[in-house]
Amino acid sequence: MDEIIHWADVIADKILEKKSRVRIATGITPSGHIHLGNLREMLTADAIRRAIQEKGGDAEIVYIADTFDPLRKRYPFLPEEYENYVGMPLSSIPDPEGCHESYSEHFLEPFLESLDILGIPVLLKKADEMYRNGEYNEMTVQSLKNRDKIAGIIKEVSGRDVEKDWSPFMPLCRNCGRINSTAVTELDGDRIKYRCRSCGFEGENRINEGKLVWRVDWPARWRILGVDVEPFGKDHAAAGGSYDTGKRIVREVFDAEPPFPVVYEWINLKGRGAMKSSKGIVVPVREMVEILPPEIVRYIIIRSKPERHIEFDPGLGLLDIIDEFEDAFRKSDRSVQLSLVESVSYSDVPFRHLIVVGQIADWVTEKILEILERNGHEITESLKRDVERRAKYARAWLEKYAPENLKFRVKNREEIKSEFSDDERRFLRMYAESLQDEMSAERLHRLVYDVAEKAGIKASKAFQTIYKAILDTKHGPRAGYFLQSLGTDFVRKRFMEI
Repeated sequence: MDEIIHWADVIADKILEKKSRVRIATGITPSGHIHLGNLREMLTADAIRRAIQEKGGDAEIVYIADTFDPLRKRYPFLPEEYENYVGMPLSSIPDPEGCHESYSEHFLEPFLESLDILGIPVLLKKADEMYRNGEYNEMTVQSLKNRDKIAGIIKEVSGRDVEKDWSPFMPLCRNCGRINSTAVTELDGDRIKYRCRSCGFEGENRINEGKLVWRVDWPARWRILGVDVEPFGKDHAAAGGSYDTGKRIVREVFDAEPPFPVVYEWINLKGRGAMKSSKGIVVPVREMVEILPPEIVRYIIIRSKPERHIEFDPGLGLLDIIDEFEDAFRKSDRSVQLSLVESVSYSDVPFRHLIVVGQIADWVTEKILEILERNGHEITESLKRDVERRAKYARAWLEKYAPENLKFRVKNREEIKSEFSDDERRFLRMYAESLQDEMSAERLHRLVYDVAEKAGIKASKAFQTIYKAILDTKHGPRAGYFLQSLGTDFVRKRFMEI
């Protein structure tokens, strides 16, 4: 059977048929926590960038932070006074927590830090600076002069008429600071007269004091930045949507070609729906890079074709993805190659085992290594480095997202408050007497059934008794591996004490 070519390589081949120097654009509005759903755009772009470069091309990513977008409403996570800032550019609104210069910087900075951790190099362009610095001036003038032509394109493509006083440009009101409530009344060279529907103010701005509406801003930036490729969400790709109008506007008004489109599907948070900052349905990227190695964060997205929907479960479902990655790593899978940020080695210790061993060892590295050696792992320098690196992520994931039934603490004898029947005590004594040094995890597990039968109690009761004796709960990790990790001496002593 022919090997399936990775989606990033397929796209890279198509792009390289036309040109070898490629600029890939991404754009995300920092209106709230920039989340895993947003990250799909960045990682789609980066996988394509890597594939192009590996094939001998030259590629870079430009990230346009839409810092000049208006605050559309007061989101649930914002204080009540932020009603007063609705309609103002994100770059002009104060940080809700008072730790950054502006609202946009508060959410942008941790995202940029995450991009660095994830190995995604970008040329950063902030929209408010681009407008203020005059980078949009020429496109703004062309848009205003071609107002009727653009309105006609929008009607032909989307099927809707624009309002009578519609303008492709939104001046920034000098009086109330809003950018989405002004109407252009006259263009005179590089001066724009306007009226604000929000506060009634009438004024005059320079051409760089405002911004183009989204359907015009997008094709304008394609021309300004020389964009060749752009991933974007399926909402923009809908028939009559902003990509369809953008293609016409960039060709017929700005005399340039639209970028190669890469449409991606949403990432849903299991049980809650599509991730949206405005609704608080998010897993912030900054949080993800704290609970997972960067290659796993990348793999979550890169493993799936962009057009495939991703249902993300940060709990047990995430452990399945990590299992898949660990297996794919050993096979040098292409998705893994595109996910690695640096050269790392993976030992034969699964992430799931680190979660159990880490809790038994109270996350002390030396104790973790002792337990692993007891479990039959050869303790090499490579294993030590791997375990030390991944154990911190295992602990962070456990604290943040693990279901409660995966969390435990080995209790001291005096902390055990559970009561034990005579049958349970007999089982514990018989099990302790049956223990032998160097027993495998499988043999220890099987021994529970054997001793339970001899002691005359149900196997389910026997397992509960084991967890009660060690954790003071009726559930815990898989018994064989758990008991092996604790060590024969500890288990024998504890069971005999009870």
